[in-house]
Amino acid sequence: MKSDLAQIVVSEDEIKHRIAELGSQLTELYRKKGVEEISAICITNGSIMFAADLLRHFNLHARMDCVRVSSYKDEDRPVTEPEIIDQIRLDLTGQHVLLIDDILDTGRTLDKVTRILRAQKPASLHTCVLLNKKRRKENKVAPDFVGFTIPDHFVVGYGLDFAERYRNLPCIGVLKPELQNPPNWCAARKDEQPASRR
Repeated sequence: MKSDLAQIVVSEDEIKHRIAELGSQLTELYRKKGVEEISAICITNGSIMFAADLLRHFNLHARMDCVRVSSYKDEDRPVTEPEIIDQIRLDLTGQHVLLIDDILDTGRTLDKVTRILRAQKPASLHTCVLLNKKRRKENKVAPDFVGFTIPDHFVVGYGLDFAERYRNLPCIGVLKPELQNPPNWCAARKDEQPASRR
């Protein structure tokens, strides 16, 4: 699958190193506040790999739930307003919440989900994204923790997909332009679940 990439933006080793750093930073943040348990909320499907690896670097108890959001519909740019497909089920009232996402693109998804979570009145809410694109955001949302800032390219791998493919690449790279619209399998997926990039 790596042969489908025009270039690698973040290597597997860089991802592992940075996630270990983020885990230490977040553990220290919560320890300083006297927090011993957090509620991690993952925006799926894209953040599942990132969240799983990140939480393994926490020296804290962690509850976990997912919220499923869609906005891409098998395109390389968001084409719809973020749609909440599946809500979280944890009661977050008075809890210390960490929202985890794979990529901050337009900012619309992070903004929408944080507003939903704040309405539950958590004790605290922090956000952590693996990737932050260098592009003008459509609102003033800014994550508290960022793994990597990357150029405004369409990337796949390590949870990020194109039409649900390439999530299992261990690195993050730019998909070759000619593969971003492959008619032989894209057409067959029109009625399937849209991709969940933001």
